[in-house]
Amino acid sequence: MKEKLTWAAVIFASMVLGGGAVIGADSLRDDTPAATTQPQVIERTVNSAGGVAMTAQQDVSDLYAKVKPSVVEINAANTRSTSGSLGSGIVLDKEGYILTNNHVIKGFDQIDVAMSDGTAVSATVAGVDEGNDLAVLKINVPADKLVPAQLGDSDKVRAGSLVIAVGNPFGIEGSVTQGIVSGVGRTLGGGAGRPLRALIQSDAAINPGNSGGALFDSNGNVIGVTTAIENPSGDRVFVVIGYAVPINTAKRFIPDMKAGKKIEHPRLGVSLSPVTPALAKSNNIGVDQGLLVTTIDPSSAASKAGIRGGAPGSRSGIGDVITQIDNKPVKTFEDLADYIDNKKVGDKVTIKYFRDGKESGVDIVLDAWQQSNNPQG
Repeated sequence: MKEKLTWAAVIFASMVLGGGAVIGADSLRDDTPAATTQPQVIERTVNSAGGVAMTAQQDVSDLYAKVKPSVVEINAANTRSTSGSLGSGIVLDKEGYILTNNHVIKGFDQIDVAMSDGTAVSATVAGVDEGNDLAVLKINVPADKLVPAQLGDSDKVRAGSLVIAVGNPFGIEGSVTQGIVSGVGRTLGGGAGRPLRALIQSDAAINPGNSGGALFDSNGNVIGVTTAIENPSGDRVFVVIGYAVPINTAKRFIPDMKAGKKIEHPRLGVSLSPVTPALAKSNNIGVDQGLLVTTIDPSSAASKAGIRGGAPGSRSGIGDVITQIDNKPVKTFEDLADYIDNKKVGDKVTIKYFRDGKESGVDIVLDAWQQSNNPQG
């Protein structure tokens, strides 16, 4: 399922992004504007500690009016061809920096930003974070035309929280949809590149053109950058499962993107599978939980450190089972991936693993993800 995604940007060229269906240029407008909703009421009040309780009322239209000026439309094109892309963006500050998805602008040499008041200007790419599908653009407009979004704390997001999404689905400018957070900590495969991790799942409707737009909490704080939708059928329709890159992930790398620095993400270079008691017993692993190394990139740091891969039943035998990293237990893929994501390329980690029923340990210097890297971790 995870490879069957549609990036929520409208791409009109002979291309497919994220396994979704090709969207023709005539699809920029649709007779059924599913990306809008009637104003609804959120029950809330602010207590003395600044928290939210479900008593007073706030109309979604009031919230939308507050945040809409902070969301822009992005049009990207190639000056030597007819290909182009349509997405959304988030105003970061009065200096004219705009946050969006990398896939909205990647490969295009002409980028225009249209603001909520109708102002349209050219933009340049300040920097990108391909590993998290993020980019920062720069526009030059008077500061009084810019309404920066308030960036929230995505670490505090919980399943069931009320959210709204604002963007430009199918080119329908400034559309708002409402929903709840359906889950957090989601991981989506990124094709040949680094998987997108720690994503926020929401049922607020998003469609092609929403990419790079904002997912807001009920206080008007940005908690995520809308990025992709599940697309099991290959059709360009929303199936009530959308994903957003957490705003805390973006905040971590925004300064480097503004500065135009190259952003690298660390990895071990292995593909992993969780160990079950049955698997452990049948293969005499010596431990009944951990992560089995099934394949390994021969050029990776893990390979250079001597980590061995192998799926059950393979001629090469069973691979190593990772149980700890820096003395922290590893039970799930997220345990390992989240820990490594918070490291830097060149950092050293200590891995403990079981091989042939015996525990061993090794120090590994993390190397960098490349778009051609296939292993997961």
